[in-house]
Amino acid sequence: MSRPAHHLALAALASTIGAALLAGCGATTEAGPTPTSPTTLTSPSDAGSPSGQSSPAPRMVGALRPGFVPRTPPAPEGTITPSPGSWDDVRPAPGYRVVLLTSDEDEATRTLAAAVRAWAQENGVGIRTILADTPEDQQAMYARIDEAIARRSDLVITTGNDLVEPLDVVAPSWQGQQEFLTVGSQAAEPTQNVTGVTWKGGAFRGYERGADVYDPATVTPERAARAIRAGVASVLGYRTGIFVWID
Repeated sequence: MSRPAHHLALAALASTIGAALLAGCGATTEAGPTPTSPTTLTSPSDAGSPSGQSSPAPRMVGALRPGFVPRTPPAPEGTITPSPGSWDDVRPAPGYRVVLLTSDEDEATRTLAAAVRAWAQENGVGIRTILADTPEDQQAMYARIDEAIARRSDLVITTGNDLVEPLDVVAPSWQGQQEFLTVGSQAAEPTQNVTGVTWKGGAFRGYERGADVYDPATVTPERAARAIRAGVASVLGYRTGIFVWID
C-alpha cells in the first residue's frame, strides 16, 4: 500500500481543521475523569521559580532507574536503549489523562491499543479513545488528530501505521502545548513533543520510508505492554523527541 508524499498544503489543511473542530465530534469512547482545563507542559527547570510562584503539580510518581538513559543525553531524534526494567518504578501521578488515538487497522494495532487500555486501568489513568478508521480520507485523519488534541489531555498516544504520516504534519504546530507518544512506529522527523517507542520489526516510519522494516508478527501482548510502560516513562521523565528502543 502506498501513500502520496506530503505537501505544504496538507499542513495548512490540518491547521484549518484544528481551528474549526469541536471537541465532541468523531467516534470517541472515554473512561476516567473529564478534563476541565488545558494541560500546561512543564520541565524540571520550571519548578520552584524564585518569583515565589507555586511549583507545578508533579506528573510522575517514582523515578527512572540508572540505565534508562545513557550518561550523555541523546540528541534530538536520537535513540536510547534503556536497560530492561529501568522504567518499572515510574507511573503517572493521580489525575493524569491520556487520549488513545488508534486506527484499528489490523490485529497488531488492536494488540497495541489493548495494552494501552490495560496500562491506563492498572495505573488509574483517565483515558479516552478516538478511532481514526478512514485512512483513505486524509481530511478525516487530520480531523481525528485535531480532535485528540482538542481533548486537552496530558498525552496523546497513537497506535497504527496509518497515523504516522498525518501526525508528522500536525504535531510540529503543537510544540510546548501537546505531547505525543507513538507506539510501534515513529515519526520520520520527530519534534520535541513527539516520542516513539519501537523495536526490531516495529520501527515503521511511513509508507515511503519504513514499510520494509515493519513486521506485525513482532507485536505481542508482552512486548506491547513493555512498550507502553517504557514510552510513557520516557515522556514523564522529560526524555522526549527521541526514540525508545526496547529490544
